[in-house]
Amino acid sequence: MVWFMRHGALLKKSLRSVWLASGIAGAACLFSPAQAADKSLAFVVKDWFNAIYETKFMDECPEGLSVANDEIWWRGLSKQDRAKLTGNGMVQALNRFGASVSRGPNKTNVCLEPSSVTPPPMRIVEGKYSFGVNLDGTTDGRATPKTCAHQKFTHPDGTPGIDNQMYRAIGCVYGWRKNVGTVDLNANEMRGTSGLGMILIEVTGVDDPRNDDDVTVTFYRSVDQWVSDSGGSPLPFSTYAIDTVDGKPRYGDSLKGSLKDGVLQTKSGDVRLPYYGNYNFMHPVIKDMSVRLEIEPNGEKATGQVFGYYSLEDFQYYIGGLGGVIPVNGIDCPSLISTAQQLADGYPDPKTGKCTALSSAFDIEAYAAFVRHPEKTKRTAQK
Repeated sequence: MVWFMRHGALLKKSLRSVWLASGIAGAACLFSPAQAADKSLAFVVKDWFNAIYETKFMDECPEGLSVANDEIWWRGLSKQDRAKLTGNGMVQALNRFGASVSRGPNKTNVCLEPSSVTPPPMRIVEGKYSFGVNLDGTTDGRATPKTCAHQKFTHPDGTPGIDNQMYRAIGCVYGWRKNVGTVDLNANEMRGTSGLGMILIEVTGVDDPRNDDDVTVTFYRSVDQWVSDSGGSPLPFSTYAIDTVDGKPRYGDSLKGSLKDGVLQTKSGDVRLPYYGNYNFMHPVIKDMSVRLEIEPNGEKATGQVFGYYSLEDFQYYIGGLGGVIPVNGIDCPSLISTAQQLADGYPDPKTGKCTALSSAFDIEAYAAFVRHPEKTKRTAQK
């Protein structure tokens, strides 16, 4: 026992190294002779965060953070009702959420019926910089056949013409601020513990895992739970089966791409993804979506970004269903939804002319995996 306590950590590390080495070496054995010329890489997405650019003194939000639903509610009360309903301020915002969210006419839930009230102006990002890419191809954000006029950002590395209206809308909301907000963090934790809405990324047609100018990248949903180590971290090179209906993948949109020095870059296209977080299960379609992933030299992990136009309808649905996440993250549903509608810059509705999507950027982290397919599944890539 004493020997094990002294040497257990070293033994565990050695065994892990052997396991990883055998996993990497064994990957080649997964290919049949017919698949030898069509090897693949795969990853399971662990974290999905909105890409938020922040400065030390919050220069991007000169008026401060946006006003929360709870504050709007209690400021609208008389002093007597305020004292009574908040226990003179001793009842926490989470515990009075039922009352504050029902501040609409006849106690209407304003997150489920945001149009039932007239929201106050919302504080949004006014800074110059943002993460993201140029999605509309313009330098000035002028209207195009598939976009509405909007203001552009500059990337922190100096690249101009960045589109990220999602960041402009949520960047001054407490819940999406780094190291303090928990909207994305909580969603990632719930996905990790439940195994719901897990995104699988499979790269096929790979001749060289570090450099290949023609690969196909396909997106699936896993039906298997996370395979984790004793510390709760995902074990790389684990196998996950994909979600199917009548033997065919429920998800399976593909993009063409390439590998250069271990960096995967895709072309853009419309991709339907599974998503679970904060008790919401969704399958949003991200239009003109592209992915950039930096794969570690040992192939164990990959980090990168997802870019594209996020459906305004899906965003509104998600915000309305956040429930108890709202009071602890400084969110006001009517203000945020109304602001998102005003800032939407992608894909105008042919009848109203109003845009139906928000340009967006997301940071993702993924672990190497193997994808188990149903028999006779065929995958096609967008050209």
